[in-house]
Amino acid sequence: MPYAPYLIFLTLRRSWLPTLRRFYSKRTLLSYLQFLKKPGKYTPRLPLMGSTTWGFWAQGFWRFTMMGYYDYAILFYFKMLTFGTSPDKYTFPYLIKACSALHAVDLLKLVHGMIKEFGFELDVYVGSALVKFYAENDCLGNARDLFDKLPIRDIVLWNVMLNSYLKCESVADNLIGLFEEMRKTEVEPNSVTYTCVLRLCGSRSMVGFGAQVHGLVVKCGSEMDSPVANTLVAMYAKCRRLLDARKLFDFVAQADLITWNAMIGGYVQNGFMHEGLDLFRRMISSDVKPDSITFASLLPLVPEVGCLNQGKEIHCYIVRHGVLFDLFLKNALIDMYFKCKDVRTACKVFDESSAVDTVICTAMISGFVLNGMNFDALKTFRWLLHKKMRPNAVTFASTLPACAGLAALRLGKELHGNIIRRGLEGRCYVGSAITDMYAKCGRMANQKWPLIFFVGWLQGAKYDCVSISAALSACTHLSALRHGKQIHGFMMRNGFNFDIFANSALIDMYSKCGYMDLAECAFDMMELKNEVSWNSIIAAYGNHGRLKDCLVLFRAMKDEGFQPDHVTFLAIISACGHAGQVEEGKRHFNSMIQDYGIAVRMEHYACLIDLFGRAGRLEEAFQVIETMPFTPDAGIWGTLLGACRIHGNVELAEVASERLFQLDPQNSGYYVIAVKPAC
Repeated sequence: MPYAPYLIFLTLRRSWLPTLRRFYSKRTLLSYLQFLKKPGKYTPRLPLMGSTTWGFWAQGFWRFTMMGYYDYAILFYFKMLTFGTSPDKYTFPYLIKACSALHAVDLLKLVHGMIKEFGFELDVYVGSALVKFYAENDCLGNARDLFDKLPIRDIVLWNVMLNSYLKCESVADNLIGLFEEMRKTEVEPNSVTYTCVLRLCGSRSMVGFGAQVHGLVVKCGSEMDSPVANTLVAMYAKCRRLLDARKLFDFVAQADLITWNAMIGGYVQNGFMHEGLDLFRRMISSDVKPDSITFASLLPLVPEVGCLNQGKEIHCYIVRHGVLFDLFLKNALIDMYFKCKDVRTACKVFDESSAVDTVICTAMISGFVLNGMNFDALKTFRWLLHKKMRPNAVTFASTLPACAGLAALRLGKELHGNIIRRGLEGRCYVGSAITDMYAKCGRMANQKWPLIFFVGWLQGAKYDCVSISAALSACTHLSALRHGKQIHGFMMRNGFNFDIFANSALIDMYSKCGYMDLAECAFDMMELKNEVSWNSIIAAYGNHGRLKDCLVLFRAMKDEGFQPDHVTFLAIISACGHAGQVEEGKRHFNSMIQDYGIAVRMEHYACLIDLFGRAGRLEEAFQVIETMPFTPDAGIWGTLLGACRIHGNVELAEVASERLFQLDPQNSGYYVIAVKPAC
């Protein structure tokens, strides 16, 4: 490292001055200067030994610092000391600045000792510079110790400490205590202070404390300050208080780009797709030019609404208007194309990227896994390692499902070993991916999932909605209602009762365990609902054959202003199949196309075939297969074959089984089903 020669000074304590004189007499400092000399860089000349005027030394030292020659400035400082010159309090801030530019933490600690010797540690300028250095270099213990000693602490220094706590996740909780301590002093918080505290409230879902800070902001008249207003909108959106976020957004007189992005991102992250799109259209019409962050927030909507053409239009808009094509936007585009099953275009965006990082490679791995291309996912992971990129926790969590899909237990164990060596095993989503990999490779039963969840809970693991949904899914498969209720209690105590996706998994768990009253209660208790939550309860009633309740909820969903999507109609048509209402199912299938303009997917045709098959109308089911615009997969033919077995249609069973054996010859279950109609 460039400051390595200075580490020798760590051994110097009270005898540092005579030692430095001996160093200089042996011309050691000049040899250090040669060591630090960079090719092609101007090498300044040190002053002559006879020059002992302090003003001359100070002028040369300050000039080196201001010109950016930090390594020479530090050497110049030590040479000054060899002539017995004593630095004043104005010298040390420049020396600290030079150490900061070189990230020379060990050297700064030596300089700190010198500052104590000269009695400048508690000086406002010197002490503040030291606190800022320690805070910026993650030495929060040193920063806080010195901060507490300083007799005068201005608002800038308070904000430095608050921001340093915010950046370090492990001690971020100390920020609240420091803010409360600040309020007891005569220092008045400013917009930077409030922004810092509100950002923590948003990241930790501390909506109660955030609302209190909002009250302080209103009292001091900073609510209309742009950074504070933007942070308030983002805080309420992250805490799933979208009504409050929208009220504040509408209250802002001149919403800037950051305000729009915060509100659009809040809608998208909470699953309110149509509201996000409507707000984006308003943004365009209000002459606010969207940037890469806007589109990176908006693109996840495209797979949810199931309109790839709309995603391509957004892509064209980005290119046509010269929006900065940064890594985050590329990542969002790749993710969008993969989720819309357009693998070729996703790969094209990746191949045309001049700069590729771990995040984009992780998006490629996740996309390949999503589309069942597990081998390509592993190839991308190996390519990432070959290019000397460092995989992060999300990369490992995305690659492990590829090992599970290929039943590659040995490779999965290798990844597990890498995760342990890098200290990433404690991340909740990584642990979930490891568990899932071993389970799918036959090394762990589903019964262990609830146990793993509660053990992690006792050990202080921080769960997200994905982990909770996985644990609830395990309870569903096991019909473990008791464990499911315990997880429900955990959700209520930890603020997950506002999470739409976790609550949808909860509704699914209760309904599949046969407790529709609890599923309905969980739905009614949701403060915020969107299409996902409505679809969950409609599907729950449909699975229980309660078509009448499904249709009542369907009308209520529309009355609440929510537009049915492809999942809604999937649940309705499936419910019609369970209830044996063929004509009702056909009517909703046609209504989906004609009245709502929803593109029909393979899943809808599968439900329609199942609808006809359950009613014994096998010729109509076969006609649907023959006329559908998709190539029938094994699932479609398997549905028809199962219906033929129930109703004894040997002729169509032979057709279906022949197609099945061509598509999936390794599945022995189809052979068993195929022979039964013929017996």
